[in-house]
Amino acid sequence: MLVLADSLAFYGPERAEPADDPRLWHNQAATALGGRAELLAGYGWTARHAWRGLTRDPRIWPVMPTVDALVLGVGGMDTLPSPLPTALRELLPSLRPPGLRRVVRDGYLGAQPALARALSVLPGGGPVALPPKLTVQYLESCRRAVTFIRPGIPVVALLPGVHRAAAYGYVHAGRAAAERATRAWAAEVGAAVLDVSALIGDHIRAGDGNPDGMHYGWYGHQRVGAGLAELLATLVSDAHLGSSSGTSGR
Repeated sequence: MLVLADSLAFYGPERAEPADDPRLWHNQAATALGGRAELLAGYGWTARHAWRGLTRDPRIWPVMPTVDALVLGVGGMDTLPSPLPTALRELLPSLRPPGLRRVVRDGYLGAQPALARALSVLPGGGPVALPPKLTVQYLESCRRAVTFIRPGIPVVALLPGVHRAAAYGYVHAGRAAAERATRAWAAEVGAAVLDVSALIGDHIRAGDGNPDGMHYGWYGHQRVGAGLAELLATLVSDAHLGSSSGTSGR
């Protein structure tokens, strides 16, 4: 199982964990299916970052011929408020000298919650890290690239989850539009969707995950892993049934 994801895939209730930690949701799903997961992920990754990683990280290329399922666990970070345009925000780590970088970074992070709340009154809830139109374009690029090499494998996209993050002023106005766009794209291309919010929305809202209000606790990882395994098992079973039916009919 190839998993393209953000930090929700490798962060636990206290800290980031090694990608092979068996408690993480992608490893739980893979184990339940009798396989293993290959994770390509990063902090704050949007669908655009996943596409860049897929095409630019040579470590993932040897895995491609053996991929039996593609899981697109990106798109959630795309929905977060981004008062500063993403292109400019991503330049902050490049500022020099270091003292200037720290002042600008700390100033922006300090202002972000208030700015997110202020801008949420704008149409669409204000600017987000990546607009839904671009999110689905990059998801489709990832899907097409992998299925070109491994045609016919099941593809699952995780719908944007929820958060209660003070760092974003508790604002998540962009989530609904992103979910609609992801569902529409998935229906068009024949991908399945996993509704993460339905699985662990209460877990996050109750404050039972990471104290940052975004990342999962171990219960959350367990729920997402089990839900993904169940969905993939159904998809694989349906694919086998379809293949058998087609053979018997010839």
